[in-house]
Amino acid sequence: QVHLVESGGGLVQAGGSLRLACAASGRTSSIQYMGWFRQAPGKEREFVAAIKWSNSSPYYADSVKGRFTFSRDNAKNTMYLQMNSLRPEDTAVYSCNVLGSGTNYWGQGTQVTVSS
Repeated sequence: QVHLVESGGGLVQAGGSLRLACAASGRTSSIQYMGWFRQAPGKEREFVAAIKWSNSSPYYADSVKGRFTFSRDNAKNTMYLQMNSLRPEDTAVYSCNVLGSGTNYWGQGTQVTVSS
């Protein structure tokens, strides 16, 4: 199993920045894919950014491209989501997700609130 713990959410004004972190533990050698998703109140969960473990190039949802940056620290088994130029519509619960040995694992989620 893979256990995920997120941190870094909070309240920020529009135009501000936050960095989310997701630390993985357990069978991290099985991880094939890592990603971030978000869910705003009353909306479905949506994709934000992801990276294949074997490929260092992340890919992004159009809504965050150019503002968010996905990175990872392999030595720490941690992935990050640097969020800049935040907008009120970015307000959501952000969750990290990994695919390991065909199983999806999710973090507990962290709230990001952007005030206008």
